[in-house]
Amino acid sequence: MRKDRGKTEERQRELSALTLPTSSDGVSESRVPKRHRARSVGIGRAHAKAILLGEHAVVHGAPALAIPVPQLTVTASAGWSSRAGDGRGEVSVTMTGSASRALVTRAFDGLRRLTEEFFVRTGAAGGPPLEVVVDGGIPHGRGLGSSAAVSRAVVFALADLLGRELTEDLAFDLVQTAENLAHGRASGVDATAVGAERPLLFRAGRAEELPIGCDGLFIIADSGVPGSTKEAAELLRAGFGRRAGAAERFVGRASELAEAGRRALADGDAEGLGSRLTDYHELLRAAGLSTERIDALVEAALKAGSLGAKITGGGLGGCAIAQTRPEQAREVTRQLHEAGAVQTWAVPLKGFDSHAQ
Repeated sequence: MRKDRGKTEERQRELSALTLPTSSDGVSESRVPKRHRARSVGIGRAHAKAILLGEHAVVHGAPALAIPVPQLTVTASAGWSSRAGDGRGEVSVTMTGSASRALVTRAFDGLRRLTEEFFVRTGAAGGPPLEVVVDGGIPHGRGLGSSAAVSRAVVFALADLLGRELTEDLAFDLVQTAENLAHGRASGVDATAVGAERPLLFRAGRAEELPIGCDGLFIIADSGVPGSTKEAAELLRAGFGRRAGAAERFVGRASELAEAGRRALADGDAEGLGSRLTDYHELLRAAGLSTERIDALVEAALKAGSLGAKITGGGLGGCAIAQTRPEQAREVTRQLHEAGAVQTWAVPLKGFDSHAQ
């Protein structure tokens, strides 16, 4: 707790040092379109997500189950810069925290394209150069939707700055455009789930809220090793190409497990849901998408009494997720750390049932 508080205070100090203008002082009135003068800083937020079932198969039409992870958030601030520019919507991006130089470079390229697309899709006029500060608490490359969350936060920060109302459909389209650039063919799960309030069923490009009949919680364990959705997808496709019918078998089995998991979640069959998680891990492991460290985390969670555990996200690193009864959470968390988890987060299902319809 003390370590987390220290990180939070450090990010706040960084943000304070990078504070964007809170008024139009320093920005020539003649350079700011009239519609922009009412607001000089816009704020946008998003959160992480975790996939329970359906990784990779969802892009082939199989269902996927995902949960929001509200404990991990991203906040973006967008404002007008006082520096000189050519008036064509230039943007500079600053990412706080410990992001690597390579990550910042990739993020800058993607967010610049996202900003250009925002202006095109919303019809907003260009103005002075933009400054965007992203304060992200979602570790990158862990299968938790960090890139989608950053994109969503930036999109809503721009909308707030410009006084534009965004529909969820337009927000999804903008974030999905960025996701396709970052990962190749993106399923749309991340673009949807990083703004959701409840667990979702995602199928054939459409999302709907999942009914919840189970209690308990999910513990997400960070292996400390970044994964790569794009590399994992390429590895999976290569495997499909070597074996006739492999793609159909993979997607068929994934669909069975996701549908069975959906029914178990709705019916309150916690053991049934857990067994589907573990079975799905075996499916991904057989496809070569797990790692020794992830396998060790899964084994440790099951040994500690979890009902089920698996890799979550694209694979080749990232996180494991374990379904656990509340009374087992402390022991499961302890053994996950002993098995190599560098950090863990608990996501209780109970927190979502108040939104049930």
